[in-house]
Amino acid sequence: MWFAIIAQDVPDSLDKRKGARPAHIERLKTLLDQGRLFVAGAFPAIESDDPGPAGFTGSMILAQFPSQAEAEAWAKEDPYVAAGVYASVTIKPFRKALPAA
Repeated sequence: MWFAIIAQDVPDSLDKRKGARPAHIERLKTLLDQGRLFVAGAFPAIESDDPGPAGFTGSMILAQFPSQAEAEAWAKEDPYVAAGVYASVTIKPFRKALPAA
C-alpha cells in the first residue's frame, strides 16, 4: 500500500538538513530503485524553488510499504530524524484516485 510520510521541521532546521541530506537522499534512492517511491520533496518556507536562508518547513514522501508498521519503522530511521530536523512525523495510508493508472 502507498503511505504518505509528512514531516514538520523544527525552527531553523536548514543547517541540520544540509548535514543530513546526502544520507536522506540515499535512502530515498533505494526506494526509487525498488520501484516503491512515487514522490518525495520538501516544503520551502517561501514561494521559491531555492528558498535560501528561509529554508524549509517540512517534507513529504509518498512510498509503498507492506504495512503501516513498516512505513513507521522506515520513517523512524530517516537521517533527518536522527539529525533533529523533524519536530513531528505523520504517516497515513494513501489511496490514489486520479489520474487513473
